[in-house]
Amino acid sequence: MLLLTIISFSLSFLFPGEQIVNISGQVNATPEQMEIIALSYAKNESIVFQYWVYLKHIFNGDFGLSMTNQLPINNEIMTQLPATIELSLVALFIAMFIGIPIGFFAAINHRKVADNFILSFAMIGYSIPIFWLGLLAILVFSIQLGWLPSAGQLSLLYDIKHVTGIQFIDILISDDPYKWQAFQNASAHILLPACVIALAPATIFIRLARTAMLAVLDTHYIKAAMAKGLTFWQIIYRHAIRNAMVRVIRDVGLQFANLVTLAMVTEVIFSWPGIGRWLIESIYQRDYTAIQAGLLALSTFIFIVHILTDFIYAALNPLAREVRHGKR
Repeated sequence: MLLLTIISFSLSFLFPGEQIVNISGQVNATPEQMEIIALSYAKNESIVFQYWVYLKHIFNGDFGLSMTNQLPINNEIMTQLPATIELSLVALFIAMFIGIPIGFFAAINHRKVADNFILSFAMIGYSIPIFWLGLLAILVFSIQLGWLPSAGQLSLLYDIKHVTGIQFIDILISDDPYKWQAFQNASAHILLPACVIALAPATIFIRLARTAMLAVLDTHYIKAAMAKGLTFWQIIYRHAIRNAMVRVIRDVGLQFANLVTLAMVTEVIFSWPGIGRWLIESIYQRDYTAIQAGLLALSTFIFIVHILTDFIYAALNPLAREVRHGKR
């Protein structure tokens, strides 16, 4: 995180224009106001002290103003980030729900036709460009079949108050008499972009689950269970799946960073009101202050997910909590 703040601070010097304008977003300030802003950011002090003052602004929630609309960026982030979190989590659950069982099935049928077919599918699915897949999904499921909406987070027919920013939670806590219809509508809106995002991570989970299951089936306690007379499917359900899942969960955090990157592109295609779409629009509009803040917000979100994944892995795997040999 410290490195990310250094990169974000350095971008204010690397972007075109005045450094104090890039870091504060005050494009319409008078010369007198610019002097006050320069004083608040310690413009005349050393670089190290300027970085320290910049950190104070960040910790106080002051990311400056957007260069395009002159609105506080922290408000923009708090409005856009929950939608990205919601979309990313739904896509992650879909990827795990589809990829992990298929990977286990491929490992159980190791070196058979089903295993080869699943590996070929995983390779092809991972190679499909997400922007092409998103446009194809809109063409087929929205335009031709008319099954799912092609854009947005919720129909304009429903007036749901923005509380948490996560649409499903806002719908459930609202007093709207049509909130269950709104919940169904929100589910229909999120399904298509979430499935598009989930394809590539699902193929990775297929390979991770397959490798984990093969490693578990080759362990001594599985061979001991076979020697005791347990059937193959008893071993799979009682021992193999549970231990293989622990190995897969360890890599969930690593895949989440890739998933958020895919979500940024998908938000533009499906007009999803998330921080990824907001950040890409900021790049097009050369909103340098928003780019710096968006970089920090997304990186912090991914960093928190990594920490939570490590805690979950340690809770599920007792061996990860024990002191290893030679470290005492």
